Formats: sequence, structure tokens, C-alpha cells
Amino acid sequence: MDIWEAGLEAQSRPASPRAPQPRWLDLLERTTRICADHERPDLVRRLGRRRARLLDPQLRVMVVGEAGRGKSRLINALLGAEVCPVGDDPPRSVTMVVQHASAPGAHLVHGRASRFEDEPREDRRPVPVEGLAERLGGAAGGDVLYAEIGLPRALLAGGLALIEATGVDWSDPAPAVAGIAALTRADTVLFVTEATRELSATELGVLAGLGRTYPGLAVALTKTDLTPDWRGVLERNRRLLQNAGVPAVLLGLSAALRLHAVATGDQALNAESGFGHLVAYLRDLASGKSERLAPAASGLAARTALEDLAVALRAEQSAPRPNPPDAMSRVHAAQRALEELRRCTARWQYALADEVADLVSEIEYDLRDRTRAVLRRAEESLDAEDPARNWRSFAEWLDGSLRDTAEANLGQLAERLAGLADRVAAEFPPGAGAYPPQWTSPRLRDAPGRVGHLDRPALDRLSIGQKVFTGLRGSYGGVLMFGLATGLAGMPLINPVSLGAGALFAGKSIRDESRSARTRRQATVKLAVQRHVDDIFTRLNKDAKDAIRQAQRALRGHFTDLSERLQQEIVESARHAQRAVDDDAAVREHRARHIQRELAQLAGLYRQATALSAGRPALIPAQRGPSA
Repeated sequence: MDIWEAGLEAQSRPASPRAPQPRWLDLLERTTRICADHERPDLVRRLGRRRARLLDPQLRVMVVGEAGRGKSRLINALLGAEVCPVGDDPPRSVTMVVQHASAPGAHLVHGRASRFEDEPREDRRPVPVEGLAERLGGAAGGDVLYAEIGLPRALLAGGLALIEATGVDWSDPAPAVAGIAALTRADTVLFVTEATRELSATELGVLAGLGRTYPGLAVALTKTDLTPDWRGVLERNRRLLQNAGVPAVLLGLSAALRLHAVATGDQALNAESGFGHLVAYLRDLASGKSERLAPAASGLAARTALEDLAVALRAEQSAPRPNPPDAMSRVHAAQRALEELRRCTARWQYALADEVADLVSEIEYDLRDRTRAVLRRAEESLDAEDPARNWRSFAEWLDGSLRDTAEANLGQLAERLAGLADRVAAEFPPGAGAYPPQWTSPRLRDAPGRVGHLDRPALDRLSIGQKVFTGLRGSYGGVLMFGLATGLAGMPLINPVSLGAGALFAGKSIRDESRSARTRRQATVKLAVQRHVDDIFTRLNKDAKDAIRQAQRALRGHFTDLSERLQQEIVESARHAQRAVDDDAAVREHRARHIQRELAQLAGLYRQATALSAGRPALIPAQRGPSA
């Protein structure tokens, strides 16, 4: 049985007719049952813990404040013993609980995991009182929840326990203070600040939160012996609390004067320290816990729980309805959805046609540009070398270049087709499930293999006979020209000069004819390359266009099916809305009436809780002491 079930069982037992329970206890139990009916186990556990604390005769006062404000010195001065280490050496982040015991002793309360994270099971382990400060410094961050110290003091014997809250992050103190108060089962709070200054905005915020939870809240202004104008500071703080609507008792205290008065037995000095007012106030709270503090605390706890329930009910009551209240509104919504779907269909069809036209033009231009670049490089290579000598290397380079061209062009086409599908899908509204289909054209995968090889054309080369004939023809002119010229000098037609000239003319003729043959071979190969590149361009261009047309048909079919499916879903949704609107309206009306009845019930309990909490301690005048 968990704590929730145990709390419900305990609070559901009928009270004895001979001993009727007090009003505040009855209010807590009724509020707990309502929280259980609303399936709020967190509120049930919170109220159960508050009920158990209020039934406990011990009054647990949590002393809280920023570091360096004098919490430890205040507790030490109040008890007349050095029970709380003063200063931050070693630093301490563990809360200390000081209560009555017949002999001094100390325990460390360790926490063990339980079903609820905010309710760890406690394991109390005795420790020596000597060296407790060092133990608390080393326990920071471990499983130690808090430390319990027992002292034989008359003030504590009256049912009072003091809780020094340490380890509070004052950048966001409210959650930490609330957590320590719940962990140590505090009944009320003594907030410690200095009399050297007014309350800060952070402190006022924390006090406002504490005032909504804990009755009997008191604010102690320490170090009055160091502040001549501490009464003026107290009055200004009083006005700040009144403006913030925080009911709290204001007390001016001096721990130094109190400790000195205890050591010397000086009653006047003790009165000037202000601790007499604090002792009287704490004893009054402890003695009147069941008559004054318990009703006010139960009223505050019940109000907080009822406010949480009311907020949830009002949020449900004012929440916007997910569907229109009448059938015609839903039908109109379906008509608007259908009209939007028709506009969307027109948009994606136009987008698909425009993108396909642009893609055909760009891919064709890219293929043309790439093949022209290959053709230019081929012509430059042919102009530089004789194709008859390096035909094999040239043909391999040409085949590789054209294959790379085909792969690059068709790879770009594949990427553009994927982007085309995404852009068309973007025309559909979000959440329509317009995902592009997973599709790849087989022509794109096989196109690089369709690049054929260039066959070697017939190349005109000079044979030996052609070279001999060309040489004889060129040498004849040289012998005749120079033989006639030398004949004028009386030399015969054929002489060494004419023969040498003939040999020179023969060589020149052979070289000229060889260059002409090479030029003819280059022209022949260029023409063959041009035709080969044109054939490949035509083939690849057709493959690309065929792939684009296949993609266009696939996308058109896919998104047409999607549009039809969306249209059927919208029509079916409108049909269901038409049938369900009457039942929905009836259910909503029944729930609205039920919420109204529950709010009226909560309002009645809230008025009772307010009447109980109105009896909590109000602001009291500051104590009057000797002039500072």
C-alpha cells in the first residue's frame, strides 16, 4: 500500500461520535477526497503530509535566509549553545534540525529511493556530536537529507524544533526553499535578513510565496547592534510587506547582544537584543498550534489544492473546441479544403510542366557544351600530331572523354530529377504526405554503356613508289632549270650543279607531298570525329529526353493518385463530422454542466478554507527597546 492509498484510507475512516474532529481536519479530508476523485495523486500526497504535520504536536520552524545573514548565530543565540557552525569553513550544504533531547546527540538522516521521488525513505544513523560540522561539509552532494541534533533545552522541550535551511540557490530560491520545507516537514518559517538594508525584490518574492503556504511567518532583522537606524529599516520593511500582501511578524534581533547577555546574565542586555520577543512568539505558536496554526495552515493548504483543481477545470472549460459547433461549419471547412486541394492540384501540374521544359533545355545545353569541349580538344590534339601515328592513344582518350561526358551529364540529370520531385511535392500543404516516389530510369543507368567506339577511318599515306615518282617529278624541273642556266656558261645540260639542284627539288617535293597527305589525314579524322560526336550527342540527348518524359509521367501519376486520395479523405472526414456533430455537442454540454457543478462544489470548500486561513497571525508592531 503506497502513501496515497494509506492517506486515503486513514482520511476515509469515520470520526468517533464521542470525539468529533475539528473543522480544519474535516476540511482537509474533504479536500483530499475531492483531489482523489479528480485523479490528482500529487495533491493527495501533499495534503496527507500537511495533515500528518498538523496532527504532530511538535512545532517545526524553518530558519531560512541568504548566506551571511546570521541564521546560524541566531539559532545559537536563541538556544544559548554553539549548535550550528558559524561561517563557511568547511562549507555546509546540509540542512540541520535542532530539537529537544534528554542528552546531546546527533543523527544523519539518509535518503533511500522510494516509489515517489519527493518522498525518499529515511534512514537515521547516529553520529558523534564532535566533528559534526566537518561531517556535514563532506556530506554535501551525497545521500544525506538533513542532520538531526538533540539538545536538552527548555525552549525545545515545549515542542519546538528549529530547522536551519542551507544550500539554497538564491538565483532561484523559491523551489529550493519549498523543497527543504517539504523534506523537513516544516510548519512555519522564520526568514532571516539583515537590519542594514531593506528587503530585496528576491526576498520579497520568496516571502510572498511562503506567506501563501505557511501561517505564522516571521521576518527577523539581525545585526541591529550594527545598525543605529534599524527601527527605520523595520518600518520600511513593514510597508513593503503590507504592499506585497505578505502577513508576517517583524522582529529586530542582535545575536551578539543575546550571546553576551547569556554569558553575563544581563537581563537588560537580553531585552535589548530582542530575543525575548522571538522566544515569546515561538512559544505562543508552539502552544497554540492546534488551535491557531493548524486551522490557518489547513485553510492555506486546502485553498492551494482547490485553486489547482479550479485552474484545471477552468482551462478545460475555456479550451477552444477542436471542431466547429455545428454541422454546416464542418461542411464549409471541408469545402474550403477541397477548394484548396484544387488550387494545389493546378499549382503542382503547372510546376511539373515548367520544370520539365526548363530541365530539357538545360540538359540539352549542358550535353552540347560538354561534347563541343571534347570536340575542341580533339581538334587541338589532331592539329598537334599525326593521327596515323598515335591513333590508338587518341581513340582511347576520345572514348574515355565521351564516356565521362555521358556520365556527368546524366548524373546531373538524375540530381535534377530528384530536385524536380521535391519541388513538385512542395506545392502540397504540410502534412499531406506528399513524398516524392523512389524511381530511377533504366536509361540513366545504362546510358554510359551506349557510347560506342570510333572506328579508324581510311588514312591516305605515301607509298615508296609515290615518293619516288614525286621525287622524280620535282628533280626534273630542277635539273632542267639549272642545266639551261649553266649551259650559257658552256656546261652540258646534266652537270653536277644541275644534278644537285634536282636532288634538292626532289626532297622538297616529297616533303610537301607528305605534309599534304598529313593534312588530308587530319581532315579525314576530324570529319570522322565530328560525325561520331554528333551521333553520340543525338543518342544521349534522346536518352535524356526519354528519361525526363518517363519521370514526368511517373510524377504525374504519383501526385494525381495522391490528390485523389486526399480528396477522398477530405470528403470522408466531412461525412464523419456530419454524423458525429450531434453526439459531440451532447457530450460537450453534459461535460460543461458537470464542470459547473464541480466548480460550485470547489467554491463552497474554498470559502470554508478562506474562513479558516483568515485566522492566521497578522502583522504585529515591532518590539520597543532602548534607543540604539
